[in-house]
Amino acid sequence: MSASTLIETDALVVGAGPVGLFQVFQLGLLGMSAQVVDALPEPGGQCVALYPDKPIYDVPGVPACSGRELAQRLLEQASPFLPRQADGQWASLHLNQRVASLRPTGDGRFELHTDHGQQFLARAVFVAAGAGAFVPRTLKMPGLALAPNVHHHLPAADATPAWAGQHLVVHGGGEEAVSAVLNLLAEAPERRPARLTLLHRRDAFQVDAELDAALREQLSLGSVQLALGLPDGAEYQQERPEEGLRSLRLLGADGQHHHLPLDHLLIRLGLSPKLGPLSEWGLTLERKQVAVSPDRFESSLPGVYAVGDINTYPGKKRLLLCGFHEATLAAHAAHAALHPDAPQHLLYTTTSPLLKARLGRG
Repeated sequence: MSASTLIETDALVVGAGPVGLFQVFQLGLLGMSAQVVDALPEPGGQCVALYPDKPIYDVPGVPACSGRELAQRLLEQASPFLPRQADGQWASLHLNQRVASLRPTGDGRFELHTDHGQQFLARAVFVAAGAGAFVPRTLKMPGLALAPNVHHHLPAADATPAWAGQHLVVHGGGEEAVSAVLNLLAEAPERRPARLTLLHRRDAFQVDAELDAALREQLSLGSVQLALGLPDGAEYQQERPEEGLRSLRLLGADGQHHHLPLDHLLIRLGLSPKLGPLSEWGLTLERKQVAVSPDRFESSLPGVYAVGDINTYPGKKRLLLCGFHEATLAAHAAHAALHPDAPQHLLYTTTSPLLKARLGRG
C-alpha cells in the first residue's frame, strides 16, 4: 500500500502490543474497522521485544505462555478483523513507524500522519502505546544511523537475514544481546552468519545463570567469538556512512584502541520508551501518562481513548488483565459515541448470531 494513500477507518489503534491487539478484537466485535500503527518491526509490543521467551503466568485461563506465544494468540483472535494482503502481510498493521501528528478535522474525525508519510482519517483514536513508543537504544556516533548494515532487530522468520554468510557483530551484554546470539546459532545453516562475534565492554553479562552457561558453552566451542572493549568510533566504507560501516574502534581496559572489522552490526542494548509526538497532541498528561476517565477511558480530547500502561486514573494497576478490561470498555464507549441513536445491547459470543458472523463462525 502506498505510504501517500489516505486510509479512512473507524478507529486508529496506536500500538500493536497485547492490549492494542485486543482493542482491535473488541472493536471488530462491535462492527468497527481498525488500523494499527506500531514503532516496532513486528506485533506484540514489549512482550515480544523485551521478553519473547519468558513465561507469563497472569493471563486469565492461560496458566503459562511466553510473550511471543501470547502475541500470536492475540493476533489469531483478532485475525477476523485484520485482513491480509495477497503477499500474506497484514493489510492493516503498519509497523516500523510512529504516529507523528494528530489533528481534529472539525467534523468529529482525526487526521493522523506517521513518520513514514502514511495518512489516516479516523473517527476515533485508541492509544495503546504501553509506556510509549519503544525505540532501540543505540550507539551515539556520527553517521551511524545512515549506515545500511547497522541493525537493531532480528529479522522476521520468513525474511532472509542481511548477514547470512557474513561476519556479524552483536553488541550488548544483557539478555537481548545474549539471547540474540544463541538464537542466531540455532538458525538454519543458510540463515546463519559465517562468523559471529559478541561485543561487550567486559567479560561479564547481565543475564540469568542458564543463559550465561549456554553462552559460555558456545564460546568454548568457538561458535562465537568475544570482543571486549567500549566502542568510541566508527570507520565507514569510502569515508561515507551511507556506504556502510566497515569497523568499530574499541577502547580496551588497558586504555589502548583497536579496530573490529565487520560486515554487519546488530545493536542489542535494549529498548527505551519515548512519548515522542504524543506529548504534543493536547492530551492531559500526569507523569508522562494520559489521564482518562475510568468509566470510558477517554482522554481530555473527546474521541481519543487511552488503554493499557499509557493511561492513568485513580486506582490504576499496570497489569495485562486491566489493559484488556480497559480496551473492552473503551470500545463500547466509542461505539456509543459514534452511534448515539443505536441501541447499545450487550451481546455475547456464545449466543449472538451477529457476533458469530463477524468472527466467521456463523
